[in-house]
Amino acid sequence: MEEVIVKAACAISAGICMGLGAIGPAIGEGNAVGKALEGMARQPEAAGLLRTNMILGCAITESTGIYSLVISLLLLFVFR
Repeated sequence: MEEVIVKAACAISAGICMGLGAIGPAIGEGNAVGKALEGMARQPEAAGLLRTNMILGCAITESTGIYSLVISLLLLFVFR
């Protein structure tokens, strides 16, 4: 009985971890892309630099979502 409760708790916590862990990167990337497009529209000559910095920022922001994915996979497959 105790093993079933632990498995259920791991599955629920993995879902919550991934759900909450995906909110931050989604908001951050949306904000970064929106501001970069706004900057490109205002100064088209700076589009190359803005695009490079935007892609780098999105990659760094996405790493937070990947960390939460790793933790949720650990909860699902290791802690059983």
